[in-house]
Amino acid sequence: MARTLTAKLIDAHRVDGGDASGDEVALRIDQTLTQDATGTLVMLELEALGLDRVRTELSVQYVDHNLLQEDHRNPDDHRFLESACKRYGIWYSPPGTGVSHPVHQECFGRPGASLAGSDSHTCAAGALGMLALGCGGLEVALAMAGEPLVLPRPRVIGVRLVGRLDPWVSAKDVVLELLRRRGVAGAVGAVLEYSGPGLEQLSVMDRHVIANMGAETGATTSVFPSDDVVRDYLAGCGRPGAWEELAADRRAEYDEREEIDLRTVEPLIARPPSPGDVVPVRELEGLAIDQAYIGSSANPGYRDFAAAAAIVEGHVVPPHVSLDVNPTTRQVLQQLVASGALGALVGAGARIHQAGCNGCIGMGQAPATDGVSLRTVPRNFPGRSGTLDARVYLCSPETAAASARSGRVTDPRTLGDEPPRIRRPGKRSVSRGLRAFVSKPLPAAEACLVDLVKGPNVTSIPELEPLGEPRMLPVLLRLTDDVSTDEILPAGARTLPLRSNLEAIAEHAFRPLDGSYPERAREVADRGGHVVVAGRNYGQGSSREHAALAPRILGLRAVVAAGFARIHRSNLIQFGVLPLELVDLEDLHRIHVGDLLRVAPVEDLPDDDGPFEIERRGAGGSVRVRLAASPRERAILRAGGRLAQARQLLVHGA
Repeated sequence: MARTLTAKLIDAHRVDGGDASGDEVALRIDQTLTQDATGTLVMLELEALGLDRVRTELSVQYVDHNLLQEDHRNPDDHRFLESACKRYGIWYSPPGTGVSHPVHQECFGRPGASLAGSDSHTCAAGALGMLALGCGGLEVALAMAGEPLVLPRPRVIGVRLVGRLDPWVSAKDVVLELLRRRGVAGAVGAVLEYSGPGLEQLSVMDRHVIANMGAETGATTSVFPSDDVVRDYLAGCGRPGAWEELAADRRAEYDEREEIDLRTVEPLIARPPSPGDVVPVRELEGLAIDQAYIGSSANPGYRDFAAAAAIVEGHVVPPHVSLDVNPTTRQVLQQLVASGALGALVGAGARIHQAGCNGCIGMGQAPATDGVSLRTVPRNFPGRSGTLDARVYLCSPETAAASARSGRVTDPRTLGDEPPRIRRPGKRSVSRGLRAFVSKPLPAAEACLVDLVKGPNVTSIPELEPLGEPRMLPVLLRLTDDVSTDEILPAGARTLPLRSNLEAIAEHAFRPLDGSYPERAREVADRGGHVVVAGRNYGQGSSREHAALAPRILGLRAVVAAGFARIHRSNLIQFGVLPLELVDLEDLHRIHVGDLLRVAPVEDLPDDDGPFEIERRGAGGSVRVRLAASPRERAILRAGGRLAQARQLLVHGA
């Protein structure tokens, strides 16, 4: 039977599970990726598990999110992460080396390998033909401990690319076209698998752009074939032996099909507050802007910066426009210096920031109040930029640079028939590669002597008890569709430095939506906890497990929603929070803040996925929900969370 590339990758790593879409599959994980916004908690989980040394082929810890050092907290956490890498046998990429995804792709990515990362954009590695899965941090910690990663077997959407992109149109416009068609939940439970003659035009970094933002469709991951383009890329990285040819069988059957004729794609832009609200740039032409931002894992390649440099070279951006340039890796920064592109950017008035995520997650470069910011980042959720009422638009580097040059939203095609000519740096002018900056793991004999270095902001993970008995719990929040993890637990310079201080970070839970939530949650915590009610696609966006753990620390026991995003649903289960799905969407409008819902422990609920009623006091009556959870997930909920369950299995052998 002809197979998709996704099926080949899954079956090559499957240690248990079924063949049908939706069946749970347990996958062997070859590599893991952690970053500092999530990695500190992962390292604390490894400590709680009593792990001696990671049991993967390769694990890498990157410091790319929390680079601002306004006080001791971030540098203390960097020191803690470095000591944990030495202790557990993990590669360490220090601050300034670059964003995890392009660094991992250049230094460690391998076609055919499986990768689990505590970052939702881990899926970018699908550009190499990897099975790359964004997960919650605890799932990654367990993969590092040698446990398989379990997830529902995804459907496969075949995306065929034909034709060639016109001048001034680039890979960002391709993925925005997919988002225009499908929205932010149009690929939930599916893998986007790319094929077709249009791939020949797309470099590995172009494919990285598309695979990265596949996360915004809700996709489990994206997969590209490993072809001659990938072979040449790996040879250029000094790793020709890492390449192998991988592709779907010629007559492979897909669950769905999509075709994009690249000749018809035009410059596109996603309007706030969603990556799925995509329109042609020409429809917004003339809108005055305050900021243009080039960089992030969604556009990390040298060409993305060099194209922007060519567009603004010889011009000076208007004084009211901040042109922010965030080189994604030390290598890219050196290439920009060597080619003269950095000088062109500086000469045009650009502000150059250190290699890292930076403003993409609100760590600096925040727009002004009500400011219009055009960004090449993957997300524009409210408040993610650091300014709650900023109007953030997502676009290509060409559109961002053309708009910075004019001070208004500008379709880059209006700049002329010829696209910008990108100057290539000489090889001798660039260092011997990013891997030179990444520290190797210590030998096991030395690693076991290393102590974890914990600053005053690093605290232990509290023990979380299972529900135990049925309780009438108050509804503290009733939310709408598409609530993001940035709204549940915000990123940014105020919050992210608290990532290893769980009691402190919990005080920021849901503040973008309701600033009174933490105080109200603590008031009812000693009475058994509380419930949050939401619409469809609850928990979209980042993989950060703090968005599940922080409310759980404040007493969250169940989320009743019309639907859940994959990673956040898993994170809720990992920390013992019931994800109850509404059967009748009309019930969402019948539940009000202050109502009491009867929440029972999982052992008191039906064993199947069928609907059942829960009592509602307030307006009276009941609501129908279901717990669509596997026996494995139900066992986690009975234990009060995966950490308690895993600690017993790994430490006590029970």
